[in-house]
Amino acid sequence: MSMDSARRIALFGGTFDPIHEGHLEIAQRAKDALALDEVRFLPCHTSPHKLGVLSAPPEDRLEMVRLAIADLPWAVADDHDLTCPQPAYSFLTAEEMARRYPGSRLFWLMGADQWRALPRWKEPERLAKAVEFIVFARDGRPEAHLGWRMHFVPGTHPASATALRGMIAGGKAPLWLPPAVADYIARKGLYKP
Repeated sequence: MSMDSARRIALFGGTFDPIHEGHLEIAQRAKDALALDEVRFLPCHTSPHKLGVLSAPPEDRLEMVRLAIADLPWAVADDHDLTCPQPAYSFLTAEEMARRYPGSRLFWLMGADQWRALPRWKEPERLAKAVEFIVFARDGRPEAHLGWRMHFVPGTHPASATALRGMIAGGKAPLWLPPAVADYIARKGLYKP
């Protein structure tokens, strides 16, 4: 299978705590810009960068992803990072996806802040061998990392999971949530102190 005809799959890892319209817009823009066949949303078990944050349990975050993408035929909620041995390092996830989808062209979708931090991730060279990176950035094209394949997708969205959790904890109506996700959060009483 040539690179041009290979199935194009983006891996979109994150806490999705909660998933919001900004995540969906990023995925849609990446899909359109790179003619992706599929975007796999991979909620992580716990983020090493967000310890001590009021958080929804992993199974609720996965369900919120499922609800948010229910009407997007190109989007998949993937529980790999929740069910594999922990910690679920990105390079191991990418290598597993390469085994699951042989012949596919794999991409890793991330924000500019993650792109800048990538050299400090666990085994970034192994991740870079398995995927091409799609970097969503507000402030222009991010600086390249030598030898790593990167595609830039410009854009902005005001949504912030941190702000959403604060709104919910404070009893305010949250912005930027798909209706099914907002209903789920209310029904389950998530993010209440």
